[in-house]
Amino acid sequence: MTQALTILHIDCSPRLESHSRQLSAAMVDQLLARYPGPEVLRRDLGLEPIPHADAGYAAALASPASLAAGQANGDLQLSEWLIQEVEAADVLVIGTPMNNFTLPSVFKAWIDQLLRVGRTIGMSASGEKIGLLADRPVYVGIASGGVFSGDQARQPDFLTPYLKAAFGCIGLHSLQFLPLQATAFLDPGQLAANRDALLATMDLAPAARAA
Repeated sequence: MTQALTILHIDCSPRLESHSRQLSAAMVDQLLARYPGPEVLRRDLGLEPIPHADAGYAAALASPASLAAGQANGDLQLSEWLIQEVEAADVLVIGTPMNNFTLPSVFKAWIDQLLRVGRTIGMSASGEKIGLLADRPVYVGIASGGVFSGDQARQPDFLTPYLKAAFGCIGLHSLQFLPLQATAFLDPGQLAANRDALLATMDLAPAARAA
């Protein structure tokens, strides 16, 4: 018997009515329609941002001895909570705006707590990073005022390559990006049609394998 799906739903925009929030909510709805009865965990980085890495966290990662001390005094507690949220999820659904060609700082702060050598990242004898987390589907809905992909691209994209590298080094390779572009120029009707077209491309098969 297939177990119920656990979805970690993350939003990064500070605006409740943002395009990225609407897109991520619709992505979750796609999963709910396909796999009834899942548990949805919520992490709202836009409305409840986590702090950026502080001196205690940085010091804890400096050496094996300081790492042990950091685990004892609580400097790694937030990091551990966030990692365990990801470990508890079968699927991640992330909604994020593209800010100045890349991801918002609140999203980067979350990633900085997630990428931790010895916990989510291992090292080979040659120094190559090895992901320690089991792979799972990661659906990333991106809202961009401009156009950063396709034949009409007019701006750089530092968001998707970074996320591929960051998630890949902890073991998450099954990423699917759904970019809603030109939100600053298109009328609401066209944006809604583009959003529906994106949702139709969402590959739900990896989520079935994760369940």
